Amino acid sequence: MNKLNRGCLILSLLGLASLGLSTAVEAHRGAVNEVDPCNILVGDERVHFTAYTPSFNNTKEYCQSIPNVGKTNLVFDYEGKSLRNLTVEFEVTKEPEGTRIFYQEPKKIKSGTVNGLVDFSQFGAGNYLAHVAIVHGDKSSDSHIPFSVGLEKETSNNLPIKSLIMAAILALLFYVMKRAAKKDSTKPSDV
Repeated sequence: MNKLNRGCLILSLLGLASLGLSTAVEAHRGAVNEVDPCNILVGDERVHFTAYTPSFNNTKEYCQSIPNVGKTNLVFDYEGKSLRNLTVEFEVTKEPEGTRIFYQEPKKIKSGTVNGLVDFSQFGAGNYLAHVAIVHGDKSSDSHIPFSVGLEKETSNNLPIKSLIMAAILALLFYVMKRAAKKDSTKPSDV
């Protein structure tokens, strides 16, 4: 195998290897100082917001953009322990109207987790706000996180496209190598 063919082989293998690498990173709950768009700062504590759409995808987590309009499990998790001793209220509103679509009355949540089921097909695609409020007497401290439902399509892995590209590169590599081998066999040898 000559240097040109060896170089083609190495470049092709590197190209194939790079196609196997993921182009999207779906990290969640990173380092302590990292900004997490799924966190709501309530007083001095953080509450993590996650949405699941079991009828579309059982395991995928969403927070800022829920691609499908339908039944959605909303989960609010306390990240610290001090909120467990406070009265907290949860609400989701459709914006810009401010129409309430989910409400958890003010109470102490000792488990640190609030679950709610919302059928967004009743309210439609659009922008929403998840509100979390510490309630003390007639005062409340409200924090919120915006999210959308049904406005952005879910990104896919493009595996079929990657597979086609890999097959084309392999076919081209095979063709070049076969042609080079044929050329080498028809060359007169220096004796």
